[in-house]
Amino acid sequence: MDALFAGLATSVVGAVGVAIGLAGLFGTVRPVRIGWLLPLSGVYLEVDRVGGWFMAVTGAVAVPVGLYLIGYARREHLGRVPLWVLPVFVATMLAVTAAGSVTTFLLAWEAMAIASLVLVLAEHRRAAVRAAGVFYAVLTQLGFVAVLVGLLVASAAAGADRFGEFGAVADATKNVVFVLTVAGFGAKAGLVPLHAWLPRAHPEAPSPVSALMSATMVNLGIYGIVRFDLLMFGPGPRWWGLALLVLGATTAVYGILQASVATDLKRLLAYSTTENMGLIVLALGASTMLADAGSTGAATVAMAAALLHLVAHAAFKCLGFLAAGSVLAATGLRDLDLLGGLARRMPATTTLFGIAALGASGLPLGAGFVSEWLLVQSLIHTARQQDPVVALAAPLAVGAVALTAGLGVATMVKAFGIGFLARPRSDAAAQAHEAPATMLTGMVIAAGACAVLAVAPLSIGAGLRRVLAVLPAARGVHFDLGVTVRLPGLSGSIVPGAIATSLVVAVLTAVGVSGWRSRRRPATAVLPLWACGADQPNARMQYTATSFGEPLQRVFDDVLRPDTDIEITHHAESRYLVDRVAYHARISDAVEERLYRPVVRVIRQAAWLVARAHTGSVHLYLAYGAIGVLIALVVAR
Repeated sequence: MDALFAGLATSVVGAVGVAIGLAGLFGTVRPVRIGWLLPLSGVYLEVDRVGGWFMAVTGAVAVPVGLYLIGYARREHLGRVPLWVLPVFVATMLAVTAAGSVTTFLLAWEAMAIASLVLVLAEHRRAAVRAAGVFYAVLTQLGFVAVLVGLLVASAAAGADRFGEFGAVADATKNVVFVLTVAGFGAKAGLVPLHAWLPRAHPEAPSPVSALMSATMVNLGIYGIVRFDLLMFGPGPRWWGLALLVLGATTAVYGILQASVATDLKRLLAYSTTENMGLIVLALGASTMLADAGSTGAATVAMAAALLHLVAHAAFKCLGFLAAGSVLAATGLRDLDLLGGLARRMPATTTLFGIAALGASGLPLGAGFVSEWLLVQSLIHTARQQDPVVALAAPLAVGAVALTAGLGVATMVKAFGIGFLARPRSDAAAQAHEAPATMLTGMVIAAGACAVLAVAPLSIGAGLRRVLAVLPAARGVHFDLGVTVRLPGLSGSIVPGAIATSLVVAVLTAVGVSGWRSRRRPATAVLPLWACGADQPNARMQYTATSFGEPLQRVFDDVLRPDTDIEITHHAESRYLVDRVAYHARISDAVEERLYRPVVRVIRQAAWLVARAHTGSVHLYLAYGAIGVLIALVVAR
């Protein structure tokens, strides 16, 4: 009953969010002020076009997640998980997008962080969950402090609390606010180097929670950057755009590198989230830089790519985590090296995960194809000869996007091919059963959204145009996301529906011709497969996720810094005959190892010194106070 109530409540809250978001996007929503809820300022809610866009996306993800939760909770027996927190979590995310004042925004932001932390720590009896919770709590609170200081500075400089009443702010103040808010919101979005919580928390949280966090909560980090830096104070100087461009490119490349060598399915999807958030920030930076350089058409295309990719990522990442949760519920496994053979045991889940993987790959027929194509077009159709900065930054950004796309394809081929195809590599995978109807219903809804975005992105074209019309970097340029996607002021167009139709016709033609030829071919004797004198093929003769990613690990060895070890066991009779070879590879997060661990070590040493100073002696504490007063007097003098 708890699962049914929590699932239906989550879906209902999500549906309400979609309705209010669309109303704010296409119409006017009356502001609401609740004076008694907060002293002095009260709570002020106002949904405009930008907030409505993000609110509709958040609510749309919550609907299938709520339906999925009903079956997932029953199958996984989530008795210790506070399921009632899930609709509360969705409501706090909607409140963030509806906040119309700095005070309300900060209150909703902290409420969202607390609700998500409770859900991450749902299975706190496991050490990995507790470690993930600590990382998430520390980084999210550090990010909140940066956001708090940045917005307080902005509010004090503008002389207002409500967003609509912000006045003119000095450029120096804008720069300070930009640095602080990008750091704070970047931590929530999982941008490098503040991403360390994401590959820890997402895998350890229950799968419906992972889907909400990865498909919606990280989007609100992007929302903060768009709302405060690019809308209220935007479009911003050129160095803002370059900073976002470099930050996004670094995050995208690093995230997909880690995903390409990950063997944990949910960890792989988490690093994929880091990659896609990097692509979105890269597009925001490109739009800001191009707008400053006078390439208004290309700036509009880049901004459209960012907003469209945000929606596409929400769709395919929600589906990916839900499918991974179905695998986890059926097998109890997340390790790709132990999976395989699920295509026969779980055909529906396999097909649905394939749709998510196609969207994450950025290939035609995938949800992320059109947005990534728009991003590349905005970078290659610029007036580079007129601006040396753009001439240098644009090709490097194109290279980062191309590298990310190539590694993304390899990563998703590994996840889908190793995890779902071939032969099962464990008894749990061989005995898996298909997910129940409620779980499949939620995944089918998300898959339908992926299909619509891949074939007919014009379905969200009207809303996208209304958001672009209010953003300074894209204002004044009409962008048409119709049946034919045309680039404003640039040469180039694409017809996603025609591409999809052509691919489907080509596949059906190839299948038909193959079947026709097989029927006309004379019957032949069926002989056993020749395996070079070995036994029949088995699971040991196929790739694992570790072996599939090993070539990439070698190429990017300096970045990934893997810890590998090979153990060779010889026969007792002869040292020249090998009995067994064991290969061990451990790839940790290089940023975490080189940045976080030294900081944690210093903090622990400082805490140890402070602990030694607290002996419990009242006389010693009085001496500390006297010394402190003496130092204060000397400084004051």
